[in-house]
Formats: sequence, C-alpha cells, structure tokens
Amino acid sequence: MAEAAATVPLSASEWDSHLLDRGRVAVVCLIVTEVAIFSIFVTAYIFYMGKSLTGPYPKDVLTLPIWATVCLLSSSITVELAVRGLHAKAMSRFLLWLGVTVLLGAEFLRNTGVEWNKLINEDHLTISTNLFGTTYYSLVGLHASHVVIGLILLTLFLILGLTGASLFPHSRRFELLSWYWHFVDAVWVVVFTVVYLIGR
Repeated sequence: MAEAAATVPLSASEWDSHLLDRGRVAVVCLIVTEVAIFSIFVTAYIFYMGKSLTGPYPKDVLTLPIWATVCLLSSSITVELAVRGLHAKAMSRFLLWLGVTVLLGAEFLRNTGVEWNKLINEDHLTISTNLFGTTYYSLVGLHASHVVIGLILLTLFLILGLTGASLFPHSRRFELLSWYWHFVDAVWVVVFTVVYLIGR
C-alpha cells in the first residue's frame, strides 16, 4: 500500500506548483548570457585602453555624462514604482511611473546621441579612427542598443495601458521586463566606470 501511494501521479495543479517559473528562468538565462557578452566587450575595452597610436584620445574628447547617468539610474526607481502600481491594480499610478521611466530612458538616449554627434562631427572620432574609437563605439553602442530594446518594450506597455487594455493579468510579464531594465541600468554603472572614469 505504501508503494502504491508513493507512485500516485501528481495532479495538474500540484505538478505546476513544483515547476520553476519558466518566464523567470528565461529572463535569468538571458541576463546571464548578456553578462557574458558585456564582459567580453568590457575586457576588450580595458585591454586596448591607452594603446591607440593616434588621437583623439579619451581625455581629449570625453566628458562625464552625469545627467544621462542620473536619468538612467533614476529610471530603475520609477520602473519599480510602476511594477508596484500594477501589482496594486492602481492603473493611474502604473501609467504615471511607466511614463516617467520611458521619458528618462529617452532622455538618456538623447544625451548619447548628442555625445556621439559631437564626437563624430567635431572631434572626428569614428569607429575606424583608432582603437579607442573602435572599442568605445562597440561598448557604448552595445549598451545603447539594449536601452533601445527595453525602451520599445516599455513603450508598448505604456501604449496598451493608455488605450485601456487590461494589463493586470500581465503584471508578471511586466515585472520580468523590469528585471531586464534593472540589468541595463546596472551595466551602465560598469560602462560609466570603465569608459568615463578609469579610461580617461
């Protein structure tokens, strides 16, 4: 009897409760993969630091992007407030903080565009100018592309919310998206430190 009881299959609900959340596992795996990719680019930047034979050099053209950094890091706070608003089923609060997050992310990208415009048109630094240009645009550009992807997804949630779609059933998905956004912000701390502090 004991053996028979031990072999009774789990019900569907019991089986689901024993499984890991596939969405969470997928996002964690994505983040781990992205950490590996960024590690390669950061390592390359550090390895080639100071090895450019011709200018312009980082100390000549780079300025600290303080405002852009404040905007991006602040967006981690606002996206978390949006997550809490959605969990509390407070749609107006969710939309407010999500809108602020999108604006902060867009402002970060605008500042990146302004910086690149100056570097290319005034300082004549392109990806093919020297080793600094190659590693700088590769690393900062990789990060900017991740900000763009996150911003597109956040904007889609914002548009759906503004059009009256019910987002409460999708609160888990938005929370997973916020994990990605937190990751992008954390990576910027590393990029900022390596490129704009150590690299100068």
